[in-house]
Amino acid sequence: MLVVRTIAKLRAVQKKWHSEGHKIGFVPTMGALHDGHLSLVKAAKSKSDKVIVSIFVNPTQFNDPNDLKAYPRTEKADLALLQPLDVDLVYIPDAGQMYSDQFATNISVDGLTNCLCGASRPGHFDGVATVVTKLFLQTGADKAFFGEKDFQQLQVIRRVVADLNIDIRVIGCPTQRETDGLAMSSRNMRLSPEARAIAPSLNHIMQKCIIDVKTGKSVGEAVSNAKQRLAEIGFGKIDYFEFRDIENLELLEQLDRPARLFAAVFLEDVRLIDNVEIK
Repeated sequence: MLVVRTIAKLRAVQKKWHSEGHKIGFVPTMGALHDGHLSLVKAAKSKSDKVIVSIFVNPTQFNDPNDLKAYPRTEKADLALLQPLDVDLVYIPDAGQMYSDQFATNISVDGLTNCLCGASRPGHFDGVATVVTKLFLQTGADKAFFGEKDFQQLQVIRRVVADLNIDIRVIGCPTQRETDGLAMSSRNMRLSPEARAIAPSLNHIMQKCIIDVKTGKSVGEAVSNAKQRLAEIGFGKIDYFEFRDIENLELLEQLDRPARLFAAVFLEDVRLIDNVEIK
């Protein structure tokens, strides 16, 4: 497993692979890897000749400096997890490699970023869109793999690729969950034991909310009941708890088209996000 820390070395390797006719799969991460990330790596391995995984905690997508500071950094453990999966290359640039002192370019996506995490985290998706575009160009990847847990992010990246005619296929992979239903996230390791015991209730309440709507309750009533239940069992601020269109993320007041239920809720000082596809 080759570990590379500079753009020049990365490009030399990926150009050699392309000259040999290999198709490259790419999994971008911010480290603190868990089984959800590893499932993306396995998907990339099954659909590519060579696989690149990046580890970079991107400062431009954090609107809260304290959140950036608290984000876990576990490079040694991450590399140990990737080694058995036969990853071909791990790209670990520093901020200086990604953003020079003269860096002045920003990619912004309208519409899709005005709601959900975009509304509560100003500038977040500008940072995501910009760094992912840079990583696509640096890796020269043919396919990129993203988890559906960050579904809004997935749709934003798909929009960037379509609008900028980037020659890469973006593949969404199912959310990976703990056995108790909690969506896997690097942030979960920041939960206290007491909060970790409560956290799976988010997904359980979301599932109950969907059933309530399907069995006759209005969207408004079902959502109100779900929010009340979250507060009762110990969750804090709710950034959003909404049914939205699966394509354009339009807010829905009835389930008359393909949709997902999206939630972002604080537990202690940890922001948990989840979304559930409605069959």
